[in-house]
Amino acid sequence: MTDHKHPWAGRRLHFVGIGGAGMSGLAFVSQALGAGVSGSDRADSPALMRLREAGCKAVVGHDAANVPADAEVVYSTAVPEDNPERAIARGRRQVELHRADLLAEITSLRRCIAVTGTHGKTTTTSMIVHALRGCGMDPGYLVGGDVRSTGSNAGWGTGEWVVVEADESDRSLLKLHPDVAVLTNAELDHHATYASQADVDDTFRAFLTRAAEGIVVWDRLELTALVPRGAAPNKTTVAGAITAAAVELIAYDVRDPQLDADGVRFEWRGIEVRLQVPGAHNALNAAAALEACRLAGADPGQAARALADFQGAGRRFERLGTTSTGAEVYDDYAHHPTEVAATIAAARTLQPRRVVAVFQPHLYSRTRALARDFGRALAKADIVVVLDVYKARERAEDFPGVDGKLIADAAADLANGRTVAWLPGFDDAYPFLAAQLREGDVCLAMGAGDVDELGRRLVSQS
Repeated sequence: MTDHKHPWAGRRLHFVGIGGAGMSGLAFVSQALGAGVSGSDRADSPALMRLREAGCKAVVGHDAANVPADAEVVYSTAVPEDNPERAIARGRRQVELHRADLLAEITSLRRCIAVTGTHGKTTTTSMIVHALRGCGMDPGYLVGGDVRSTGSNAGWGTGEWVVVEADESDRSLLKLHPDVAVLTNAELDHHATYASQADVDDTFRAFLTRAAEGIVVWDRLELTALVPRGAAPNKTTVAGAITAAAVELIAYDVRDPQLDADGVRFEWRGIEVRLQVPGAHNALNAAAALEACRLAGADPGQAARALADFQGAGRRFERLGTTSTGAEVYDDYAHHPTEVAATIAAARTLQPRRVVAVFQPHLYSRTRALARDFGRALAKADIVVVLDVYKARERAEDFPGVDGKLIADAAADLANGRTVAWLPGFDDAYPFLAAQLREGDVCLAMGAGDVDELGRRLVSQS
């Protein structure tokens, strides 16, 4: 007899790298669907602890002995073939699933909203989840960071929709066939995957062709040009809806958002929207989220009101606390020059005495390609501290001469005499920052690596 509440009952899945933002969410939902879930990661983390509490077996360290003989083995692009757990699975001819294939399976179980773009994916996806929950629609969701109002990056819910973040970094978004596709923006990033802006555009264009019911894009020519011809409007309008070829296209924008220390206000479809999260970029994220909610059948006014108490997503302008000298410390996942610039601009709306930007570059390939652009973005802060590169999946020996100093030098060239410090390690940066930070300062710990640990140290040890 089929268990409709737990359709994956009897299935076993083993996740290599189970603590990652995407993988932990997949593991959590798989367990909710009835599968037996196990996995491993190189270090313990709050994600592993949450998974254990949910009934998953999550261990520290990669070892062939961790892999159940009857499990399908789930891996991400970051896990190499010679990983001992992948190797034993391959030797035993067990099924290996890329995480994107498993995500595609999950999204096929419900109507799906998938959000992609170079920037804003996590926040926009989190806003959709928060607003739909506020409308009583209780969606399933898989997000690349914790939705602060739920305290988790994933859940299955009871509603008819599942909301997911669609990752372009390795083109895995092309595994999905969403009912509603959201594209926030498109810039060249992930230089190990994409050779040019045209390459990026081609991938997002292919993603949009997979939308079955609706497409939501920022009203910019370079983005609306990526919409499939059958759904393309004759002209774009602010928050305008055009139905063509059974796919509804929404080209959204926000004119004149009101920014202050309390957040953001703007008008959407004649409704005033208020946000606690700062920055003009969050007004755009909210407009995209609200359009997706409307296509999903949510009441527009109720969805807009729900966003009034949206507190953000994990590691997206997340307040960590106050130093002993009175400086406010925030953690942000910004790892592209556009994101760094937007985060510094958002911090300015808080009307601080000074903005102190601490940046940890992520990936040698990105640092090499965008060092000058990072320097230009960081130079807008009052004090800049640049750390060394968080290597993630890349090896330093493959990128000779590439380190964080490239960005520090570029920032110093453009900072008009403001302080720029090249302090490679946390132990170098901590005493400098502890001596510099004062009441009224906003300190931004930015990057996609572990720079949040430095931010927490500033709060706990100052």
